[in-house]
Amino acid sequence: QVQLVESGGGLVQAGGSLRLSCAASGIIFSIRSMGWYRQAPGKQRELVATITYDGSTNYADSVKGRFTISRDNAKKTVYLQMNSLKPDDTAIYNCNMRIPVSPYDYWGQGTQVTVSS
Repeated sequence: QVQLVESGGGLVQAGGSLRLSCAASGIIFSIRSMGWYRQAPGKQRELVATITYDGSTNYADSVKGRFTISRDNAKKTVYLQMNSLKPDDTAIYNCNMRIPVSPYDYWGQGTQVTVSS
């Protein structure tokens, strides 16, 4: 059974930093990409950042220059370094893993990030 386990969320003041981690476990033959999405209260879930197996990255405009996504393929782990955090970054952050076969997407349980002003 494939599972994604996230860690690293918490409460931080504006301008501070947090590092999220997401480790995949179970039998996984091929990973297309891993990434992070977030959902704030009353808003739709939005993409934060993704990284492909070969290291290509994609970021939401709102986090460019502040967040950095990276991965360790051997450990099947993805990281999100978040710097210069703003109150608008407050949300539940979910890890995503995309594979080329059904069910195509796996999701973590989510980790809360709260940025106080």
